[in-house]
Amino acid sequence: MQINPYVHYNGNCEEALNFYVKAIGAKIDVLMHVEGSPAAAHMPPEMAKKVLHSQFSIDGEVVMASDAAPEYFRQPQGFSISLNMEDPAEGEKIFHALADGGTVLMPFGATFWSKGFGMCVDKFGIPWMVNCAMEP
Repeated sequence: MQINPYVHYNGNCEEALNFYVKAIGAKIDVLMHVEGSPAAAHMPPEMAKKVLHSQFSIDGEVVMASDAAPEYFRQPQGFSISLNMEDPAEGEKIFHALADGGTVLMPFGATFWSKGFGMCVDKFGIPWMVNCAMEP
């Protein structure tokens, strides 16, 4: 079994994916728009240029995403995408890139469990945690 987060955006999914490519080195693996798909006939015209489905990867780990129809979109809550890394300098760099234009919930720094940890919500409303675990 494989578990992949599926994130819904408020009409700005493609912009978010391009941000993740530049900010943290994500790779867009799949990008399908409503327009030109069989779903287009069942969607309102204002959804034509929106993302029907996408898949992006961060260091080989897969996240899926799409735009939600405006009447179905809800601000994300109750989860975070957690990035776990070894190097705290790289962790801090990625944390600040994700937090750029967003909101820092817990500044990146050492904790009793981690060489570096921080929590933020990016400018697209997606919550992130960056953690650099202690050596066992």
